[in-house]
Amino acid sequence: MVNKIVESVDEAIAGIEDGMVLAVGGFGPAGVPFTLIDGVYHSGTHNLSVYSNNPGGTGDDGSISGLAKLIQGRRIRRFAGSHIGYNKNFEAQYLSGEIELELIPQGSLSERMRAGGAGIPAFYTPTGANSLVAQGGIPIKYDENGNVTVVSSPKETRTFTRNGDTRDYVLEEAITADFSLIHAYKADPEGNLVFRASGQNFNPDAAMCGTVTVVEAEYIVPTGSLKNDEIHLPGIYVDRVLPLTPEQRSFKPFGALPPASGEQVVQPTHPHNQMGWNRDEMAVRAAQELNDGEYVNLGIGLPTRVADFVPAGTRVTLQSENGIMKMGPAPNYYELDPDIINAGKDSVTILPGGSTFGSSASFAMIRGGHIDKAILGSLQVSENGDLANWAIPGKKIRGMGGAMDLVEGAKTVIVLMEHLDPEGAPRVLPECTYPLTGRGVVDRIITNLGVFDVDDEGLVLIETAPGVTLEMIEERTPVHFRMALQTV
Repeated sequence: MVNKIVESVDEAIAGIEDGMVLAVGGFGPAGVPFTLIDGVYHSGTHNLSVYSNNPGGTGDDGSISGLAKLIQGRRIRRFAGSHIGYNKNFEAQYLSGEIELELIPQGSLSERMRAGGAGIPAFYTPTGANSLVAQGGIPIKYDENGNVTVVSSPKETRTFTRNGDTRDYVLEEAITADFSLIHAYKADPEGNLVFRASGQNFNPDAAMCGTVTVVEAEYIVPTGSLKNDEIHLPGIYVDRVLPLTPEQRSFKPFGALPPASGEQVVQPTHPHNQMGWNRDEMAVRAAQELNDGEYVNLGIGLPTRVADFVPAGTRVTLQSENGIMKMGPAPNYYELDPDIINAGKDSVTILPGGSTFGSSASFAMIRGGHIDKAILGSLQVSENGDLANWAIPGKKIRGMGGAMDLVEGAKTVIVLMEHLDPEGAPRVLPECTYPLTGRGVVDRIITNLGVFDVDDEGLVLIETAPGVTLEMIEERTPVHFRMALQTV
């Protein structure tokens, strides 16, 4: 019997040297190999290139853990992931030229990892084919004065027809790493692994692409005690297994807890003389778009609120791209589980009959056209349905997350957003001025002022919110639109 158990963190990470490439599992606080990352930090290794979904952040108490610790210690030269999040140390180092950033759509990141372990050097995907991901020009490196010095290069694109739909695809190269660091719930001495709930996320994909894959496991079980069909990742992909101590495995930060956790959500009542819908009312209106039997993905931010207002008797299955099917509402405090979070890193529940899976499987559902509707937030939408929701040049670049996959894969895309931005500028425009998430992908727009459809001829105003006149919408919408109006 092969025994892959190692006795110490130093033994687990032995061989990681300056300048190496690491693939690291985890999504938000779930499934992160905190102990292995701490080991790399204490080893003093520098100049690392890291592939992971996000670079970590700080806890509510100001504590720094995971990849955020390596970033604070200036150990990472280049980070490649889908979302920066709110890591102030990372943002400061990026804008001052201390760290390079490669932004990758979330589904492409997981599939590039999986392909690297599957011996597939590259693949075509529709994700990002009509954006800067394919065209190039995304800032990778700044100088100390905040000037962009390196941008992403253009990628090869081709046109393919799938299921009668002809569209553009972009070539993405596989990821391979010198070392992969991942977290598992259970492992046996031969390296067979079981992941738990949304703690699975990128871990199996990262495990596959490493030349040396190191696992930290919460529990070690005897060889043969795991059922054959219980194993999520066979030991052939694993080289070393580090058993976590009770203290180490107890460090599992919770996802953000919504203020309404455990409380019954009350249908909002429209205040007298209020112009337009408030945010809860916008979510109620968006929930009316959901039909019985649909599979639906809700984007982060305001769209997550839609889950609280699904009409009575309407049975929809909510999918979260970090690996949950049949996602439920926020938990009661006594139900909190650090391994169950949604794409916005909020604590949620999983309803009876739900399932969990890895990131590449999740995005296979999305890109494969199995999601009926996606409801997303946005920064801008054009009159022909172009969507821009991941960057404000010169101000904010958070990363595209899973949005580029969703707009190309979901059968219907609905945007839920405020009609004006915080500075009072219109968000519905003749053309988007921010970098595109997708071109011609939006089917319906719901704002606090009304509802537009997007068809082959442009925008159609189909509904106005209470207290909103046509003149108000015209003043705030610098776009010609037609009307098929019903006033509510």
